[in-house]
Amino acid sequence: MRRLVIILIGTALLALAGGPPAGAIIGGKVAPEAPPSLGSLQVELPGDAVTPDNHRCGTTLIAPQWVVTASHCAILGNAGDAATGPMRASVRIGSTNTGTGGELVGVDRFYRLGTPTEAREDGYDWLLRDIALLRLERPVRATPIPIASKTPAAGTPARIMGWGSTCSDPAKMRDPQCYPSELRTAETAVQDARACPNIQGSDTPRPLCIGGKDGRPTIGNADSGSPALVQENGAWVIAGVVSGPGTNDDKGPGLYMDLTQQRDWIDSIINNTIVPDAPPTPDVAGAVLLGNCIGSIVRPPGATPDAPAMVLTNGHCVSGDRPAPGGATVNQPSNRTMLAAGRTGESVTTVRADRLVYATMSRTDVAVYRLDSTYAQVAARGATVFDLATTPIRPGDRFSMNTGAARKSCSAEAVVPTVREGDWEQRDSVRYRDCSSVPGESGSPLISPDGRTVVGVNNSSNTDGEKCTDDNPCEIAADGTVTAVKGRSYGQQIDALARCLTRDSIDLSRPGCDLPGAA
Repeated sequence: MRRLVIILIGTALLALAGGPPAGAIIGGKVAPEAPPSLGSLQVELPGDAVTPDNHRCGTTLIAPQWVVTASHCAILGNAGDAATGPMRASVRIGSTNTGTGGELVGVDRFYRLGTPTEAREDGYDWLLRDIALLRLERPVRATPIPIASKTPAAGTPARIMGWGSTCSDPAKMRDPQCYPSELRTAETAVQDARACPNIQGSDTPRPLCIGGKDGRPTIGNADSGSPALVQENGAWVIAGVVSGPGTNDDKGPGLYMDLTQQRDWIDSIINNTIVPDAPPTPDVAGAVLLGNCIGSIVRPPGATPDAPAMVLTNGHCVSGDRPAPGGATVNQPSNRTMLAAGRTGESVTTVRADRLVYATMSRTDVAVYRLDSTYAQVAARGATVFDLATTPIRPGDRFSMNTGAARKSCSAEAVVPTVREGDWEQRDSVRYRDCSSVPGESGSPLISPDGRTVVGVNNSSNTDGEKCTDDNPCEIAADGTVTAVKGRSYGQQIDALARCLTRDSIDLSRPGCDLPGAA
């Protein structure tokens, strides 16, 4: 629940979102020049950008009209898994600065070797395939860089680079001062896989472990997709692209996807010999992209079309300070921009919140923003408006989870009296059967089979198997027994909101309203 955007699945970094996104060069220096093939993937998501240039991930030109990056960088705005079109994405190629110089060209299509929705069942780890190819709208003038002919051995000198965060403090992940507009680079080496504990098992292909063993230099947030270069016969070639940290504490080398192990797939896409069919696109209309989380536009009972529209998400998804344990944030000004998604994940309209009506992470984990537009206005612009449920989810109830990138079919395995995560406790949390969630999907609406009613919000999942720590919720039984299961996911009930929300605000003194008050 706390790891909003850095970790997407396991140890992967999502890119400046939720997001989860990517990494920067910590311990590097300003690069005097950029390799002609290096590019900055820039995605316009209002309310999500940390920097004015919308930098999201690094890319590298490997053919005149093709760049390679990390697969988790290519989940921005469309629901397709294998081959689909990106939303408002472009690449600036051949410049040390993310805002000027080089060539800025749009992205026409992307192809992903691995996807987060691929089965985690049967022990499959999609991070072994965290590679994507982006087809540009036109060929560019820059010179592509060759892919290495073989996997570099441990001890091979390597050059890493990127525009990600130079701050190692996770609390500064969204501090603009931590994100340089000028490229940073560092000289380092390929390490033995043992220096990266997050490389598990003997699966082939295996990621590369590159960077300082003490974490300097290493990758930071928003470096995902950036290259590691090595030399072959006196010339630079690309060996891998950033996927995530190599250690759980982010104080070691980084994980790089080994491009040499996926050369056949890369060549087949670029040469158009094997082009995957676009998979069926799930209907994700109604998802609201908040940058670090997902939300939905909900209408409480009695709200009229001319009432200010409200957006529901998690309490831990709010901008700024999170609600204190046991308390809530009530009726505070806001100026947060969000995107409302259409059926295929495309943006249908931009909406803006002028007030944070309510947020708490105690008893439940919910937040409600008030928009500066009415329900009638947002609906006229193409946004989906859901009804807010007035009854709780019961064991056995079925619902779908709309993550903005997928529509997951779920059911309630149990309603858990007490779930604890870090300093916060929630009551009557919904433990899922048939589905799970990953960081970056916080706040996703749980939608009833009628397709019109939001009955809950996705909240958190146990990522490491730990008990009751951040990102590792546990269940507390009446006798004090603590249970924590890695991968177990939970949603939150929202029926209490229907008893507390007014036409344009919240009244915590209403009969039946038992939400926490301001701390």
